[in-house]
Amino acid sequence: MKGIITTTEEKKEAPDGIWNKCPNCKKPLHYSEQVENQYVCHYCGYHLRIGSKEYFAVLFDNNEFTELFPDLTSGDPLHFEDTKKYTDRLTETQFKTGLKDAIRAGVGKIDGQDLVIACMDFNFIGGSMGSVVGEKIARSIDYCIANKVPFLMISKSGGARMMEAAFSLMQMAKTSAKLALLSQAKIPYISLLTDPTTGGVTASYAMLGDINIAEPGALIGFAGPRVIKETIKKDLPKGFQTAEFVQEHGFLDFIVDRREMKEKLASFIKMMAN
Repeated sequence: MKGIITTTEEKKEAPDGIWNKCPNCKKPLHYSEQVENQYVCHYCGYHLRIGSKEYFAVLFDNNEFTELFPDLTSGDPLHFEDTKKYTDRLTETQFKTGLKDAIRAGVGKIDGQDLVIACMDFNFIGGSMGSVVGEKIARSIDYCIANKVPFLMISKSGGARMMEAAFSLMQMAKTSAKLALLSQAKIPYISLLTDPTTGGVTASYAMLGDINIAEPGALIGFAGPRVIKETIKKDLPKGFQTAEFVQEHGFLDFIVDRREMKEKLASFIKMMAN
């Protein structure tokens, strides 16, 4: 009887966040296994979506890095309001995610070599590119030029942030101009495209790398497949806008499994240094 009439307070629940379900094969994944396997499903190889915290842990030696420009936050130049005020949305998202904006930048070592990584977070308003994202990338590039350190950009975004309208679109030109200076200084720029990389981010810094690499199965494109299908009124080819499709059509240099990413990046930086 005890098991049947146990009160709700006494029932034992598994704590949140210990188990996760693979979106692809639907098999249960234990958190410790995910960390060990670098957030790749060990049943089907599906790359789970992760944020800057996890990417830094995967790539930086011993997860040791110094965060750059951690306190930049977005203003509200247009006093924008949709279902709620933009300022309220920002405060709420910052509280929920613990992030200041949709990007974090850090400098550390990868296999003993210096590297600056700027990584986007999809949890922050869909990883949208606002003025803080553009500014952090620009300042990271300045840091790279001043200190002669290679730059890695990890993109994961739904595109421009509509609440900042033209201010957001200006970031495309601003980051592209800064990357041209990085190129003139002969400092390597690696662009890593993860799931999803779309909109204004694809149309600017994500595609401008000395090498463009992606994770398997990542969605990469400008407009979403549904929008394209409705516009051209035709069915799209199978696997349209996946990393594999994009590579086949010449936009990517190669696709790398996350578990081999650190090794590949380190060997590329060594080659560039020599």
